[in-house]
Amino acid sequence: MINEKRLVEQFMELLRIESPSRREGKIMHYLRGVLEGLNIEVFEDDAAASTGGDCGNLLGKMAGKGNEAPPILLNAHMDTVRPGENIEPIIEGGIVRSAGDTILGADDKSGIAIMLELVKVLKENDISHAPLELLFTASEEIGLLGAKHFDVSRLESRFGYSLDSSQTGGLVFAAPAAKHIKVIFSGKEAHAGLAPEEGVSAIELASRAIAAMPLGRIDDETTANIGLIGGGSATNIVPGIAHIEGEARSHNPEKLKKQIEAMVDSCKNAVNEKAGSGASLDVEIHADFPSMRLSDTSRAVTLAKSSAESLGAPLSMVVAGGGSDANIFNEKGLDLAILGTGMSKVHTNEEEIKIEDMLSCARLVLEIIQENSRREP
Repeated sequence: MINEKRLVEQFMELLRIESPSRREGKIMHYLRGVLEGLNIEVFEDDAAASTGGDCGNLLGKMAGKGNEAPPILLNAHMDTVRPGENIEPIIEGGIVRSAGDTILGADDKSGIAIMLELVKVLKENDISHAPLELLFTASEEIGLLGAKHFDVSRLESRFGYSLDSSQTGGLVFAAPAAKHIKVIFSGKEAHAGLAPEEGVSAIELASRAIAAMPLGRIDDETTANIGLIGGGSATNIVPGIAHIEGEARSHNPEKLKKQIEAMVDSCKNAVNEKAGSGASLDVEIHADFPSMRLSDTSRAVTLAKSSAESLGAPLSMVVAGGGSDANIFNEKGLDLAILGTGMSKVHTNEEEIKIEDMLSCARLVLEIIQENSRREP
């Protein structure tokens, strides 16, 4: 029942609409028009006031048809990373990719295209189904901001699926929590040629701290990274200021706590080595997103498994290393699993997606909707 030609055309149209984080207004208004044209109730929230963007989150509510099964939430995000302007998608050998020096935007417009196709299929085939809620979030790529500021009391659904993963043929049921760390090292400036011994290099302090940190894959549940470093003002000045920023992730809260402590201790020790020099540091730590883990008996999990088996393509259960809107919504009391649309090499100019993988995801979600209707509430 999935219309491949229509799905691909819809996807290509979405890709050409620029929607970098905090500038999703164009695609939000486009989606509002499409949904209203399908007689779906639409609501935009006030998340823009908190995210600093030009639009809020968009929620579409599709009434159920002859069915009293629990409502299902489907979620995808509207924003893309950069470079995402003037995207020109092309199709080669059944694969969609960008023709230029940009990302493609399959993350997450593949999810959006699938959601729109599902609505059309349900309507034109007069399929019995439970109420369907379609949530398109803003500013996901810069901290899951739209999801963080969405009021879940507006939802009837208590479970659903985020269509936002490259795990084709997999169901992501667990993902880690993450914390962000920023450290500012203060040293003492001096002329690097005339009196270097009078200075304390903040860059050297930062370098010593990084060298002593446990980084990379710490264990099978935990990772850590320093991704940004900066400081100094000129090559002939001993730098008085340097900063580093990084993160730690873990599926285990105690391990996450210990990892952040180890990173901070490395910074403190580097400064303490210069005791009496006036060197100091300032540390900022905040939570990026919480962990998520659905139980084996969750309706989202059991429905997806049985639906995949009905289609002859059983799902693999995936423990992910990244974060998504699902992390936020699970913390807010929903059971939201993550399904892969087929996107690959995301956040790079080599991003691409196989049309067949998009079709597989669409068929699976359609089967889930129908299986939900057949199952007892």
